[in-house]
Amino acid sequence: MPSPTVANVRRRVVRWPRVSSATLIGYAFVMPLMLWLAATILYPLVASVALSLQNIKIIGSTGEYVGLENYSRILESPRFGEALQRSAIWVVGNAVVQTVLAFAAALTLKQRFVGNRLARIWIILSWIVPTVVVVIIWRWLLSASGIVNYALVNLGISSKPIGFFSTGDTAFASVILINSWRWFPFNAVIFLAALQRIPQELYEAASVDGATTVRKFFHITLPSLRPVLFVMGLIGTLMSFNVFDVIWLLTGGGPSGATTTLPVLIYETAFKRYRLSQAAAMSVTTGVILLIFAALFLRFLSPPSDTDEE
Repeated sequence: MPSPTVANVRRRVVRWPRVSSATLIGYAFVMPLMLWLAATILYPLVASVALSLQNIKIIGSTGEYVGLENYSRILESPRFGEALQRSAIWVVGNAVVQTVLAFAAALTLKQRFVGNRLARIWIILSWIVPTVVVVIIWRWLLSASGIVNYALVNLGISSKPIGFFSTGDTAFASVILINSWRWFPFNAVIFLAALQRIPQELYEAASVDGATTVRKFFHITLPSLRPVLFVMGLIGTLMSFNVFDVIWLLTGGGPSGATTTLPVLIYETAFKRYRLSQAAAMSVTTGVILLIFAALFLRFLSPPSDTDEE
């Protein structure tokens, strides 16, 4: 067997790809953000998983490893299933109401009328107002002596004041409407920006062909907004599912648990029933459910790209 020459040895030396200085500078700028995300997201996630495998009840106390016992308990608990069902109804209700309101507002603001600029500014106020202020205003409006009940009674729509937060159905519907009122301006601004990017020539060509307003909406507007609707549907669902502040400040999960969604149940389990590990197991399970939903949403509802259409 011939001995390796110097040239052959040199050929076998592994040469690592050279990294440019611009790439190193990019990594240097991104690294602090990655470390921050790891500290604020990755570490709490790992800590929650570890906590869910123990039997800790109060923050700061010690516990023993119990494996998947907490997961089996919450999956067998009827409260968890009921809260999951309410969360699903909550997400669907908010999605429908917010989309309808946002679409109507965006289509209105797209038109030219006196005060259009001022309306575009003022519509976002309900979104930037703090949640506590929104809750205080709506509790006063919907109270027995509030403006809403006063108008309903004096207009003859109702014979007596309605207790919007006294029964389960009315409380749940009221919370959905209030949360939708708070968030639809944000969606309306996004829809308005997307509407303004649709070429006006498409509508003019459709008008020449005799298309009605309804046909223009379903054949031009909606297809053009499909990418925006896809992103808003995914992000909006994930954000709406995790809403806690509005529900807790308005009803506290009541009456009789009628508005107890999963985030509210997790809070009650951890800080009112003192079952910290079970609350952590609920949080991890909720995260897995949302991850599966996001994967299915991306798989089956993702709009086709330009390369796919070609």
